[in-house]
Amino acid sequence: MAELPPQELEAYEPKSSLRNASTIGLQAGLVGAFVSAVQNALGSHSAGAAGILTRSGGTIGTFAAMGATFAFTEAVVANQREKNDALNGVAGGCAAGFLAGLRARSLPVAVASCAVVGAAMGTFDYAGEIAGQSKEEKEEKRRKFFKPTPNQLATE
Repeated sequence: MAELPPQELEAYEPKSSLRNASTIGLQAGLVGAFVSAVQNALGSHSAGAAGILTRSGGTIGTFAAMGATFAFTEAVVANQREKNDALNGVAGGCAAGFLAGLRARSLPVAVASCAVVGAAMGTFDYAGEIAGQSKEEKEEKRRKFFKPTPNQLATE
C-alpha cells in the first residue's frame, strides 16, 4: 500500500493574548448591546431607551466578559502548548461557560456550562480542522480512529 508523503510541520506562531481578548471582548460586547436592545424593545416597562443600560445592561457585560475570557484562555493555552488545535477551543469554551454559570450563582450550573460550551467549541474547531484537510489526510485520520474490520485485516 502506498504511503502518504510526510507532512511538513508548520512552525507555531504565538498569539497575542491581550489583543485577542480585547478585540473579541469588544465584538462580543457589541453583540450583547444588540441583544440588550432587543430585550428592551420586547419588554414592557417605563424606562424607555435607557432600559438598554438600566434594565438589561448586564447582558452587555456578560457577553463582553465571556468573549474576552474565551479569547484570552484560548490564546494562553495555544501559546503554552505551541499548537493550534481543537483543545485550545475546548479550554476557552470551558472558561467562558464557567463564567456564564457563575452569573447564575450556581457551581453545578457553572461546571455544566463549562462542559457544554467547551464540548461545543471543541467540536466546532475540530470540524473546521477536518474541513481544511485533503481527502488523503481525512482518510488517514479516519483509519487511525476506527478499528479495522476483519475484511480489511485479511486484505492487508
